[in-house]
Amino acid sequence: MPVLEVRGLSKDFGGLKAVNNFNLTLEEGEIVGLIGPNGAGKTTVFNLITGIFPVTSGEIRFLDRSILGLKPYKIAQLGIARTFQNIRLFKQCSVLDNVRTVFHPKIKYGLVDAILHTRRYHAEEERVTAMSMALLETMSLADRAEMQAMNLPYGDQRRLEIARALAGEPKVLLLDEPAAGMNPSEVGKLVELIRFIRNHFQVTILLIEHQMGVVMNVCERLEVLDFGETIAAGRPEEIRDNPKVLEAYLGKGVTVA
Repeated sequence: MPVLEVRGLSKDFGGLKAVNNFNLTLEEGEIVGLIGPNGAGKTTVFNLITGIFPVTSGEIRFLDRSILGLKPYKIAQLGIARTFQNIRLFKQCSVLDNVRTVFHPKIKYGLVDAILHTRRYHAEEERVTAMSMALLETMSLADRAEMQAMNLPYGDQRRLEIARALAGEPKVLLLDEPAAGMNPSEVGKLVELIRFIRNHFQVTILLIEHQMGVVMNVCERLEVLDFGETIAAGRPEEIRDNPKVLEAYLGKGVTVA
């Protein structure tokens, strides 16, 4: 059974068809890339899967359950987490508190416990902090736990956003341009990090990325969008030589080294 299955997905904004008859199947443990030129509809697909935009037509099933019409927080609770093209952190809060906030909807104490700081309150807060610190340790951020998120280097802000997404224990992780703004050294570490996340957290990953070095090195399959429609799908080595992809995404006469 696929972890995520998208069939005939379309989204219209007035007279503009942003996504048209998009299909995708994610099997457990895959790393799949969604690529295409700017405006191709990639982020719109993410917004449809995560419930930010209502679907015009089509079907989205997660673990064989329809998630159409569900609110974004419900979809996240079911097990689909995401990051954003523009980093969305609580920048004034500490690195640790950025992760702790994800656990708080599942805390096991009530309002009275919080007001009176009961034994249950302290025990639960210690548990949440320990889980958050374990995640930060895994993402090599534990030594900056008390730092304000906005003071982190850009690459570490990306790692923190991913750590926060993973705190929800997702089955599927959607990464929207995780390499955006990174220098070459950070990009190389990101490729290793994505593989590590898949293996360590046993999560299926769908990522949008413009840096071909990332998708070619980490993705097992690629889906290519152009003007909201799939123009190619297959293994990276097949996609890199596809004339339609080279023309639409890279430009005529361009090859990938």
